[in-house]
Amino acid sequence: MAVSVRSYSIAATSVVAIALIAIYSISRNGVVDQFSDCRTTRMAAGGTVIGGTFTLTDENGQSVTDKDIITKPTLLYFGYTFCPDVCPMDTARNAEAVDALEEQGYDVTPVIISVDPTRDTPEVLKEWTDYIHPRMIGLTGTPDQIADVAKTYRTYYKVPESPEDEYYLVDHATHTYLMLPDHGFVEFFSRDTTPEVIAERAACFIDAAAS
Repeated sequence: MAVSVRSYSIAATSVVAIALIAIYSISRNGVVDQFSDCRTTRMAAGGTVIGGTFTLTDENGQSVTDKDIITKPTLLYFGYTFCPDVCPMDTARNAEAVDALEEQGYDVTPVIISVDPTRDTPEVLKEWTDYIHPRMIGLTGTPDQIADVAKTYRTYYKVPESPEDEYYLVDHATHTYLMLPDHGFVEFFSRDTTPEVIAERAACFIDAAAS
């Protein structure tokens, strides 16, 4: 898996970064950014464009929307349970950040949206998310639903068209999105961001949203 991640991560990250830069350029004109003191990159300032409405299936088999899921500050990640190393490490890192934030008095929800809906049934997701963090929410859906939400979040993934091996790998971008209920997307974190830094930056955004 490590070889596969290296082979696509640079290209995928570049695509996402270029898209976010373009979004920033379009959305920043004439808009006062209340989170400017919290940002470490200009790319995240396109919050009105990244993210949006979705309808998916949660790990309990219930149909849910973005309004049901993003009811509090949320760390949202696109990945899949059959991923042998990257997704477990990234989501565990997010879980550490959530625990660090909780110690500071912030209630943040970790979420994973599966980019492998064929294998990631609600039952599979539930077992996996319960292992990572007791409050982590797993979301899946039809291939079309996942494609739609990935497009909405300007993220990248690619499932093999006709996988012959049941243990096939899914290429995907590895950003984590910070979502706030009344503001939508406000920041993203790359996979080299530590849980301590995520907690520090997320707290800044949460405080700014409340001010």
